[in-house]
Amino acid sequence: MSHANSAAPSVLNLPAQHEASLLGWPRFTPVEALGPLLQEPVILGDKTFSMWRPAEPDLLLEHPATVAAFAQDEYMPYWCDLWPASRMLAKALLHQELPEHQSVLELGCGLGMAGIAALARGCHVVFSDYDGTALRFAAANALHHQLDRFELLPLNWCEPPQRTFDWIIAADLLYEVRSVVPVAECLAKMLAPQGVVWITDQDRSPAPVWKQSLEERGWSYQMIPMHAGQPAGPGQVARRVKGTLYQIQRTAQA
Repeated sequence: MSHANSAAPSVLNLPAQHEASLLGWPRFTPVEALGPLLQEPVILGDKTFSMWRPAEPDLLLEHPATVAAFAQDEYMPYWCDLWPASRMLAKALLHQELPEHQSVLELGCGLGMAGIAALARGCHVVFSDYDGTALRFAAANALHHQLDRFELLPLNWCEPPQRTFDWIIAADLLYEVRSVVPVAECLAKMLAPQGVVWITDQDRSPAPVWKQSLEERGWSYQMIPMHAGQPAGPGQVARRVKGTLYQIQRTAQA
């Protein structure tokens, strides 16, 4: 059962080392735009996670601060909800045998659901997102579950840092065609030569462009059908959502 409350300032105050990671980053959704928060239970097999998120995502997307950010660079804080694709990826990670102490980058982590599943399996996780407020939520959700083997990395897909990872995970980044090329180029720069990418998508309309982009880069991929529940929000009906897990690797020629 989810209950809204006004805990935003206290929940999002982080330990000093994580606050230091966010210093100087320009993009934060203002706390006053978040409204009340709630902890949503997420049941994945035999595990249940409680995830902090804004209680009314639609109101956040309509807030004047959000509208102003969109007018500046067409940015929208879609991270504010627990999308079915993040549940799909978390479920897949919880059922995967993972090397102990594997270092994992979650690209566009939002609330951190997939990264938290990786943490629960013993990985070290680097949560990354364009919005510093999303990173605060990811950290708060991890710490709520006594999971602390993580770091925060503010990241613009178009300007990725000089850092590579053996495993990169992401959920629901392909919701617009204009996202495909920046995501693919970011992966090309941040994935180690023998690395693996897992991305889940709700079979949105840019999927054919995404597959073409992978093929043009000479990357191999497998597509695994997935599904996840989407709980009913205000005025909504709960439903099951289909999607795809893309397991991606460079080929020897790429």
